[in-house]
Order: sequence, then structure tokens, then C-alpha cells
Amino acid sequence: MKKSIVLNLLLITFIISGCSKTEPNQINNGVNSFIWNGLNKFYLWQEKIPDLSDRKFSTDQQKNNYLATYNNPDNLFESLLYQRNIVDKWSWIVSDYVALEQSFQGTTETTGMEFGLKRFKTNSSNVFGYVRYVVPGTDAANKGVKRGMIFTKVNGTTITDKNYRDLLFSKSNSYTIHLANYNSGDPITNSTTYSLSKSSFTENPIHIAKTIDEGGKKIGYLMYNSFTANFDSKLNLAFSKFKTDGVKDLIIDLRYNGGGSVRTATRLASMITGQFTGDIFAKQLWNKKYMSIVSPDALIDRFPDKIGNSEIINSLNLTNIYFITTGSSASASELIINGLLPHINVKTVGTKTHGKYVGSVTLYDSPNFTKSGVNQNHNWAMQPIVLEIVNKNNYNDKDGIDPTINLPESYGNMGVLGDKNEPLLARTIELITTGKRGSVYNKTIIELESIGNSKSNNPNYNNMYVDLK
Repeated sequence: MKKSIVLNLLLITFIISGCSKTEPNQINNGVNSFIWNGLNKFYLWQEKIPDLSDRKFSTDQQKNNYLATYNNPDNLFESLLYQRNIVDKWSWIVSDYVALEQSFQGTTETTGMEFGLKRFKTNSSNVFGYVRYVVPGTDAANKGVKRGMIFTKVNGTTITDKNYRDLLFSKSNSYTIHLANYNSGDPITNSTTYSLSKSSFTENPIHIAKTIDEGGKKIGYLMYNSFTANFDSKLNLAFSKFKTDGVKDLIIDLRYNGGGSVRTATRLASMITGQFTGDIFAKQLWNKKYMSIVSPDALIDRFPDKIGNSEIINSLNLTNIYFITTGSSASASELIINGLLPHINVKTVGTKTHGKYVGSVTLYDSPNFTKSGVNQNHNWAMQPIVLEIVNKNNYNDKDGIDPTINLPESYGNMGVLGDKNEPLLARTIELITTGKRGSVYNKTIIELESIGNSKSNNPNYNNMYVDLK
């Protein structure tokens, strides 16, 4: 009897042990199949990847054997991308789509200190951070962190190009920054420190919306930091105020805006204009397989007159628009500029934009790749590049949009955002009031190499996305 019980226990243990060993492989095989199928159908450069060819496998067993050679879904995904970091710099995959969805809504773990990272002028392996802006209501705002502050150490360790990710983008819930004096691009650390804590926070992308009276003109100023769709109604409300104020000239500050929703970009275009309802704002160019099964009109983004089915867009009916841009202005920020070019006069002040002309879509492991009917066994999702986007005249700037007036930010004199004396805003106002377009700037401004910013580690960094149709 005892022998029988022992044998039964051993058998049960073996079965449980066997299940626990095979289950992860079964999940991985399912994830791998989802990855291949999704990229085969939607990936923009599918035709250029031999392993994504429709003729790659003659039987399902061949396909399954191929997928089984990848134990890690990340590795399979990366192996199927076209000229990674040369052509396709932007596709990505996540094991938790919940965090991805939250990032699209503007929700991240943050201290509220938005910063850029630059190499030192002399010792280029050393890196300093500069505060771009502070998100209201966050720990950084509550503790008095200000735009223009320079920091060179984190938790007592000097920041370099080798350790900045570990120091600033780790899973730690807090860190301490050590401030420095700018010293013409070679900052010198001083004794001031700020200890900052992260929390889950949803950032309102409308950082500043105000009307400036200057030179007899009503000039609207909007600092807009992300094309976040769930804030579209608040954006529309800001334009209602501009309309009430009698704004005839508008400056949209996209200097730190890495992009977001294409739909939001079309709505913003209509808020700026209003006289082009139904006209073509942009065209989406997908791969041949997808374009052969979708109505051509479904891939055209037109100027709307409503948000959703009922909210009327507040339009300014402008014929001139001014943007402030930098190398951090990407994807949907470039789309709004490029999409308006065939329709109204567009001028930009600052520096050249990032140069991202392609967009992505969220693919889930479900029969139609939407979240409806998603596989409950895992949380993997993909955000592959699926389209190139062009304006009405079939044009885009693949290398970035050159400014009308070239004026880089000075890290020793950042100014106050929204203040009409802030250098980039002041120069844009001057362009509006005088028409002066000379691009000569103070040669004491030192341009330093950028290696990233506080949003670089976010799931949707520099992303431009559409909804799957």
C-alpha cells in the first residue's frame, strides 16, 4: 500500500513537473506564431525580408519548426526587421501591453522632470542633463526643480555615455541629482542636490496655452508636448479660447514633442485651419498586401470638422502658421507641419526636426490582430512600422524638416517657457511682427551632441501611430 502511494505521488510529481516545463514553450510558440503572422501581413518592409515571404514555408510543420528555433520572442521579432537601426529604427515589441496602452494615454512612471542629455564640449564621454520643463503636480514640481537646471551626477556618480541608462532609467523609484554650473558646455558640479521620486502620472500634453499681445497683434502660443488622443477635447477647448481672444497668428511649440496619434494630428490641423474640411491632409502607404485588400479611401486622412461624432472642432481659419522645432520634434510633429504645407503658409523656428516619416500600429494576438478576442495566455503585443505617410502632394522629409530660421537652444540661457523673452519664442514673435527672416544667431551658442532625453525609455518614444482598420 505504501509503495502504491509513493508511486502515485511520484507519477503526479512527474506530470506536474512536465507541465511546468512545457507550458512556457507552448506559450512562446504561440507568441512566435503571432509575431510571424502579424509581420507577414502588416510590416511595411515585408517584401524585403526573405523569412517573411509568403513562399517561405510549404507546410505548417516547416513553419512550426522554424518558429521553435527561437526560445525568446524578442529575438524572433528582431530577426525579422529590415536593416535594424538603419532603416527600421522604430519597431518594437512588449511583453506587457498594459504598460504600452498607458503610455499612449500619457501615463508613465515619472519624477516629472523632463530633461535632455548632452555630451560635454571637451570630454565627450561625460554627459550632463538639462531640465527642459517640469510637469505640474509631480514630485519635481513640488520640490522646486526648474527649467534650465544643469546636473552632472546621479546618486553621487558622474554621468557618462556608458552609465546614463543605469543611473536615470533604472527600475528604482527615486534618485538624487547633483546640480552644476553650465561653464560654456563643460559643467562644474556644485553643492546643490534634489532627491526625486517617481510615481504613475498622466501628463497633460497642453503645457501652455496663452494669448500674447505684441506689435498690435493677438498671437496665440501653444506649447504642445505629445499628440495624445484622450486630451483632444482639452486641445479643442484651448482653441476655443484662442478664437474668443481673436487670435490671428498662432505659434505651436513642438520643440519637445516626439509625436503620437495621427488622428490627433488631423484634428489639430483642422483647429488651425477649418477651411479644408474633407480635403486630403495626409496619405498612408502600407505594404502591397494590405493595400490590395483595403479601400484606398480608408488610407487617406482628411481634415475633419468634428472630434468623434458630435464635438465640433474650434477652427481659427488661419492662412499662416508658425512652429518651434528641434531635433526632438518627431513623427506626428513632422506630420502636422508637412500635412499643412500644401494648404497654408508654414514657417518654423529652431533647428531641424528628427526625420521620422513612418507610423506604427498596435498588433495583439487575436484573430484580427485587434484587442477583441485577445489571447489570454500572455500579454505580448507588437508596435511594428506598417506605413509611410506623405502629404497631399505625396511628399515627406525623410531626413527631417529644415527650419525657416535656424536658432538652437542655449543651455546656458534657456529662458522661461511661454515668456515672450524666451529666445525661440521671441524670435518667432519677431518673425510674425516684422517679417524678418534672417537666420543669424548669437555665435556664442554652443551646439552639443544629444544622446537622449527623459522620454527615450518610454514605450512610445518618438512614435506615430494609427488604429488598425
